Amino acid sequence: MKVKDIAEKLNLEICSGEQGLDKEIEGGYTSDLLSDVMGNADDNHVWITLQTHKNTMAVAALKELAAIVLVKGYKPDKDTLEQSNIEGIPILSSTLEAFELTGKLYELLKEQ
Repeated sequence: MKVKDIAEKLNLEICSGEQGLDKEIEGGYTSDLLSDVMGNADDNHVWITLQTHKNTMAVAALKELAAIVLVKGYKPDKDTLEQSNIEGIPILSSTLEAFELTGKLYELLKEQ
């Protein structure tokens, strides 16, 4: 499944990084601790978080993540948007809580 597919199926707003919407997703990881994501997320995962600052992009690039999805209607900071476009890693936004969004993403990926 591609990033653009989950954006459509989960009604996610595309905030930035549109050039990465064709990336394949192999899984997901939910955490708000950057060190936890660095230690445990895998390549091509979608990261679900409420963190909006630029350091999230450094972690996403380091781990070669497919996308970041912000929860609770959060939007990325201006610097984060710019870095997302540079890295080609999409940032998406959802009004759902992390728990609910994680479950929905899990179900979608399980269908593959």
